[in-house]
Amino acid sequence: MPPAPDLPLGRPHSVAEDGYALAIGCILIGLGLVLLKGAGLVTGGIAGVALLLSYILPLPAGLLFTLVNLPFFALAQRVLGTRFAIKTVLANLGISAVTMLARGSVTISHVHPAFAALVGGTVIGMGILCLARHQAGVGGTGVVTLWLQRSRGWNAGRTQMALDVVILAAAIPVVRVPQLAWSALSAVAISLMLIAWHRPGRYIGH
Repeated sequence: MPPAPDLPLGRPHSVAEDGYALAIGCILIGLGLVLLKGAGLVTGGIAGVALLLSYILPLPAGLLFTLVNLPFFALAQRVLGTRFAIKTVLANLGISAVTMLARGSVTISHVHPAFAALVGGTVIGMGILCLARHQAGVGGTGVVTLWLQRSRGWNAGRTQMALDVVILAAAIPVVRVPQLAWSALSAVAISLMLIAWHRPGRYIGH
């Protein structure tokens, strides 16, 4: 049997392609946050931290998303490079803008927590994947998981799932038990997206 041909190296994404991907990623993550917030849920990652704080502080989740991320921007620049850090900052600003715009544009009177957990978590996971494929992140734990995947080969989804356990445990005093269970499901939905589709060597674009 002849040897398999070498995989193509792929062409770098253009600035326009990166910009479009970042915009789509921000929209997906913002919509997922709106669904989770409408059901009174939290989730894993930096999104879960922002949602959790939004139930305690009189500030929108989108603004808290960016504020909590501030310390991680420097980490992103140091371990993943200036270009990644700049894109991550832009993505955070975009996510904040989408969630703030949604506050005056979308009213959710009722959403079943199962639907919010599965669809909201999957949409957020797809948004994170979209950003990651274009060398950007949402900051927070996402920076840590991407760094560990690049430096040590740890699967980003599995690492994120471990961190999510800690975040969900912190939500116990704030979120009721049924909502906490659905929140865990949303975190699993996010991580499964990354486990399935964000693996080293699977994507040839840059």
